[in-house]
Amino acid sequence: MELVKHILLAKFKESVSEDEIQQLIKGYANLVDLIEPMKAFHWGKDVSIENMHQGFTYVFESSFESTKGIEEYINHPAHVEFASIFLPSLDKALIIDYKPT
Repeated sequence: MELVKHILLAKFKESVSEDEIQQLIKGYANLVDLIEPMKAFHWGKDVSIENMHQGFTYVFESSFESTKGIEEYINHPAHVEFASIFLPSLDKALIIDYKPT
């Protein structure tokens, strides 16, 4: 098994409330129960003292068994539906997939 991490750095729009952000995070976390190739999900808020986050204040990390698993996740109806709600709430996003070494 090759482990692949899917990292999403997010800056939410100022119009999105903290409660709305928490609801979106719950929806994101729920995907791990709906999409088989998604093996784990972690998230956190920036706590760095360096102030180099460029506005990205949240990080979301999903784990997959393969890059093919990420492709299945991206095309899965549950992800497509969630992304249609999640992505419009973001001011900007940065997504990186990598294989940890």
